[in-house]
Amino acid sequence: MQIANGNYIVIEGNIGAGKTSFCQKIAAELDAKLILEQFSDNPFLPLFYKNPERYSFPVELFFMSERHKQLQEFLLERDLFQQYTVSDYIFSKTLLFAGQNLVGEELRLFQNLFNTLNASFPKPDLLVYLHRPVDELLENIKKRNRSYEEDISGEYLHKIQQAYFEFFRTHQDKLPILLLDVSGLDFMNSEKDYRILKSALNLEYGVGLHRKTAAELIIGQ
Repeated sequence: MQIANGNYIVIEGNIGAGKTSFCQKIAAELDAKLILEQFSDNPFLPLFYKNPERYSFPVELFFMSERHKQLQEFLLERDLFQQYTVSDYIFSKTLLFAGQNLVGEELRLFQNLFNTLNASFPKPDLLVYLHRPVDELLENIKKRNRSYEEDISGEYLHKIQQAYFEFFRTHQDKLPILLLDVSGLDFMNSEKDYRILKSALNLEYGVGLHRKTAAELIIGQ
């Protein structure tokens, strides 16, 4: 398997979309350097889901610090033995989520810190967003049964989804973005579903926003 667009691919998605699982399968097949967000290490996360107004700033600051440290380690050091890098997040996600959870002076301070830290990172050769409707996201979250996620609401997931769409709208002139509709697909347990999604990575995408559904990918095979 090869990725047509380049060596650095990011798989993004809302909470419960399956981005980490898809990253792990793709990275294993490519023998790629794998970057997975260590969200469970954030000590403020369970507190945030129960009381978002009080814990928004520390939870977002911790996420930004950890993402920056991890990406510095993985992206700024060249690996001669691995051609590809696959990540389950883009650093811009930091500001995307903060924009939903912070307001006023806290948000302005956070934006300034983000802009300083973001300046050193390369852009991905392809940004893939796995889209699922909110009801599927909630079902997936329920299935994985993480205690700190039990208070996530459909309303919150919808806000995050809209924030991603706004990010794509404002960044589609800067990098190739593939919006991949994975509604109803179970690529962890179905090899057929996995091959359908994998085929999307074999296509080349120019700078801009590209949309693909599973049906379109099947027809194209």
